[in-house]
Amino acid sequence: MAALKQKTDAYFKANNTAPYGNSALIGKSIVILSMFAALYVWLVFFTPQNAWFAIFLSCLFGVSMALIGFNIMHDGSHDSYSSNPKVNTIMAFSLNFLGGDAYFWKQKHVVNHHTYTNVEGMDDDLDAGMFFRFHHGQKRRGIHKFQHIYWLFLYGALYFMWIISKDTKKYFNQKISKYSPKFKFTNTQRVIFWSSKIIHLSLFIVFPLYYIEKHTDYSYLQIFFGYFIACFLLGWILSVVFQMAHVVDHTEFVSPKYTTDKESIENEWAIHQMKTTSDFATDSAFLTWALGGLNFQVEHHLFPRTSHVHYPAINKIVKETCAEYGIPFLEHKTFLDAIKSHIKHLKFMGSAPDLEPQLA
Repeated sequence: MAALKQKTDAYFKANNTAPYGNSALIGKSIVILSMFAALYVWLVFFTPQNAWFAIFLSCLFGVSMALIGFNIMHDGSHDSYSSNPKVNTIMAFSLNFLGGDAYFWKQKHVVNHHTYTNVEGMDDDLDAGMFFRFHHGQKRRGIHKFQHIYWLFLYGALYFMWIISKDTKKYFNQKISKYSPKFKFTNTQRVIFWSSKIIHLSLFIVFPLYYIEKHTDYSYLQIFFGYFIACFLLGWILSVVFQMAHVVDHTEFVSPKYTTDKESIENEWAIHQMKTTSDFATDSAFLTWALGGLNFQVEHHLFPRTSHVHYPAINKIVKETCAEYGIPFLEHKTFLDAIKSHIKHLKFMGSAPDLEPQLA
């Protein structure tokens, strides 16, 4: 890691730049936020009469929310959007506007996920409920042998599970994951948590219901249906991007209860990231733009406080260093290859037997 850091520092110095966002990121943020605002106004104040066109706009609205998460909230939560901490905080809190909680996300993602990537009981991203089994450390159920089929329909529900069930559970339990210690939740954070949920529901459900009921012939069910479509697509996109990076057939998982190999648990942090993370479709300029560079997941995990606008350049440095030291670099050349790998992994884990615990 020392050699890799030295090379990346040299890159930033040679290009007279810093590891934060730049004018390109600001321009992209303006485009994305404008898209989000325009779609909201169109759907609420100028609701299309054609049902299929309304569904199409609802899908685009869900995509715009995902774009905010990938490109604005994510860099902000990692303190990489700007060198100004206040700007980063504002960008991170865009998640609260979308129904989540920036504080929980920072603990769950920035701390737990990036420190204990693919470690059962610590990486909360592996917990997708009883319907999915991603690795040997999770109990196999009969329904799992079909998970390589029904993932296509259930991944969209993970967003609702996140902002409603999982957030509420974390709030009352004051725990991010099964084995993580309890955290302290201040009164200010409690107020922000509940007020964010109320503001989200007011903007996305209550106000549209009130306005449309007064000015159009649309029914309540149609409003809920539009919201459901947007959030379902948002959840599906978020889930798939995570799975392409960590839950494919060559990434490793660690479950302390099921292994006596302490080295796999106590691995050097950088090596652990390389074994549990995979890049995908890094040649796609469109995906790199839309996903906020999260197709460069290896680079993101090695340099989490570096803005995604620098990942394509860092990718060359990481690959060069891995080749120099004989370290495997995991990646899928295309998005379709990554999808196939994920389905293959789901199918295997759906029938793979449970392991016997080897540690007390």
